[in-house]
Amino acid sequence: MCQSKVIAVHGTKMPVGPWRKASASNGGSGCFEFAPSVGGGVLLRDSKDKGHGPILQFDRNEFEAFLKGCNDGEFDDLLG
Repeated sequence: MCQSKVIAVHGTKMPVGPWRKASASNGGSGCFEFAPSVGGGVLLRDSKDKGHGPILQFDRNEFEAFLKGCNDGEFDDLLG
């Protein structure tokens, strides 16, 4: 079970690596951004919020499981 948690809201300062998003977004603002977090985890935020919305934190095992599920097509049905 995923134990992700909201760790920051409304631009709280925190030590993270650079935020990045998928190149498939073509520079748009309607996607998610990811950044490495302390301890080897991953942070996730909505790019539309520009640092003013919630940030979710996932540990390494949770994010690896998510990526495996994406690569295995487990979420393809969500796009209809």
